[in-house]
Order: sequence, then C-alpha cells, then structure tokens
Amino acid sequence: MKIALLNHGCAKNLVDSELMLGMLAQKGHEVTLDENEADIVVINTCSFIHDAEQESVQTILQVAQNGKKVIVTGCLPQKYKGDLKKAIPEIAGMVGTSDIKEIVEVVEQIAQNKNYVSKVSEKPDYIYPENIERQQITVGASSYIKIADGCNYHCGYCIIPNLRGEYHSRTMESIIDEAKALVKKGVTEIVLIAQDTTSYGIDLYGRQALPELLEKLNQIEGLGWIRILYAYPSQISDELIDAIARLDKVVKYIDLPLQHSNAEILKAMRRPVMDYEALIKKIRDKIPDVAIRTAFIVGYPGETDEQFNELFEFVKRTRFEKMGVFEYSREKNTVSYSMTEQVPAKIKKQRRNKLMKLQQKISRQINDSYVGKVIPCIVEGYTDDGVVLMRSEHDAPEIDGMVYASSVENVVPGDIENVLIERADEYDLFGILQ
Repeated sequence: MKIALLNHGCAKNLVDSELMLGMLAQKGHEVTLDENEADIVVINTCSFIHDAEQESVQTILQVAQNGKKVIVTGCLPQKYKGDLKKAIPEIAGMVGTSDIKEIVEVVEQIAQNKNYVSKVSEKPDYIYPENIERQQITVGASSYIKIADGCNYHCGYCIIPNLRGEYHSRTMESIIDEAKALVKKGVTEIVLIAQDTTSYGIDLYGRQALPELLEKLNQIEGLGWIRILYAYPSQISDELIDAIARLDKVVKYIDLPLQHSNAEILKAMRRPVMDYEALIKKIRDKIPDVAIRTAFIVGYPGETDEQFNELFEFVKRTRFEKMGVFEYSREKNTVSYSMTEQVPAKIKKQRRNKLMKLQQKISRQINDSYVGKVIPCIVEGYTDDGVVLMRSEHDAPEIDGMVYASSVENVVPGDIENVLIERADEYDLFGILQ
C-alpha cells in the first residue's frame, strides 16, 4: 500500500513531515510525494492564521474527493480535535502535533480498513523523536534542523503555545550528529529553526546554549554555512552577537521578528517593550555587513493612526535589509481575539501596503549597494536556459531574494562561489560567476 504526504505551513512543519516519512519508511512502507499514486494520503496542516487554515482544509477536501483515505496531522487536528472530524466526516485518521510518532500505527490501522483512528493529545507536549532518519522532501544545498519546539511565550496574537506546548530543546549531541549526517548527504548550509532559537538550552542546560551550539557546528568539516532563524529580541545576548560575528561559517544574517515599535502596542501584544533601535545599532556595530530581517503586524486591535505612523517612521529610520508585513489575523483562543477595538480590514490592508511600499524603496537602495561588489553565493540550481540560481548569505532559503548569475563553467548545487553583481531590483541580484 502506497502512502503519500502533502506538507503545509512553516519549515518546522516540513521537518515533522520528513520525520513521519522516515518513520513510515523505517517500517517498510512505500512512500511517495504524488498523491495520485497513493491509497492513503497524509496531510500535515498549518493553523497559524486563517488563510493557512483555509488552504489546509481545501487540500483535505480535494484529496478526499479523489477517493483517497485521508490522515490529517499537525496543527489543524490539534486546534479543533473532534470538531474537525464532525466538519469533515471523510477524514479517516488524525494525529496531533506532539503525537507524530503514532503515524505508523494510524496508517496501519487505516490500511486494515479501520473506519477512523485519532491520536491527538489533549495537551500537546512536543518531544523531538530522535533516532529517526528524516526522509527529505527537498534535498538541496540547504536543510533545516529543528533545535527545539514549543514556546513559553504567550504573545497576544499567537496560538502556537496551545498547538505545540512548552519549549523543549534537543540535546546538543543529537543536533550535531544530525548536522554531520546532512553534510555527508551533500548539504552545504544548515538552517537552525525553533519557535525561538535564542532560548535554546535554557530548559536543558539552565542557560542560553545557542552560542556554544554554533561553536560546535562551526567545527564540522565540509559544512559551508550556518543560518539562524526566529530570534527573540529580548534574548539576543552579547555572547550570541559575538559568536555570530566571530564564527566564519555562521552567516551574517539575523532574523529578528519585532512585530511593532510602539510601546503600547507591544505591551498589548505581550511582546518585549525595549529600545529596539539601540539593539539594532549594537548588532550592526558588532557584526559588520550584517543583514537584519524583521516582521511586523499592522492593524493589531487598538492600533491608532499615530501608532502606525510611529512604526512607519521607525522603519524609515532603521532601514531593515529584509522585512515582511502581515495584517493582523484574529484567531480564537488568543488574548487579542476578544479585544474590542478590532481594526477594519480595509485599514489593515492600507497600512500593510504603505509599509511594504516604503520597504521596497529601502530594499532597492540596499540591493543597489551590492552592484560592483563580488560576494559569495550558494548554488541552488539552474533555470532551463542555463542561468545559475543562487543565494547570498544575506538571503534565507524560500524567504528572501535570489541571485541570478550567468556562467561559462559548470557549477554544482551546494557549491559556494563568488559572483560579481552587475545589477539589482527590489528583491533580487544579477551577476556573473567569477
């Protein structure tokens, strides 16, 4: 019996999908990424915001309509539990966010024509299943490593702690072993992910252990780049900044979702109220040539025009290298859901557009500053007409821009090569391999 898997959502979900495929393969099941070939289709879902939820639901309905047996895993069953089965009776099985180790049993019971199987813990508590070899969906120049899961913060707009439980770090040894195994498979860049990478180790070692982890990963032979995503602003220590600045394999890139700049809104969001400009100045002073990516939420309940304008001016002054803007999404079981001063959708859209327009201008100017420079870039692949698809160290996979380079010689995906940048647009760079 063939089993297909479809993945929705973030990189953390992708790792869970790869772990489930690994468990199924270990038990001798035939797995595929083409749902048309399969009898049973596992759909790993996202429930972070309403749009992501809709996308996951559409996939479930579509696959069920095609006559497949559908097992729904991840955030959607965790959030809705039995209500999801009531809403979509065609679902054959469900597995919660912290129950992925049950996937084999659920698949086997459904293969034996059991009508419905559910393994969804009432209270999620995600522990990374070690000793499972991930079956990678995407094998390319870079690969994600999940260093922790769960979250101990309770931001006003976020449902993740309800879906993933408390923060759990993996041991340093298991992360290093996984990184070495990936390098053996030909991976050049590893991307460290968690709900918050900067809290890594506090639960296990009683201290922030990310700087030490970076030191150890930096010693792995054959590894080219190490990238860190999802840093929490109040957890950016001097020791971490120094490690990023000093270690040659750690790319000079910090992903720092700030969410807002106005003190009242940050307080309402249950986010750290601190001097973000001072933090950014410190990072830029200590890490020459660093790129900072951030994200903001506009239209949070109660956000006034003045507070939005304060954010707008902050972005104008700070000039982030990379930035995403999201319209506030009202989610049940969050603090902000029942706030009375909900901002109209039209205003949220206007604010997002205004901020993104400003960022496009900033991004274009920053990209123009690369023209004439030679920068190291990682090879991702080729287009049909022979253009080499690459990324600079200032571009995270699947999030940021690309570098499009022409080359007379053949290069191999995963290689890090120098590129002379000849021109730029708002998001991408164009050049010639040196």
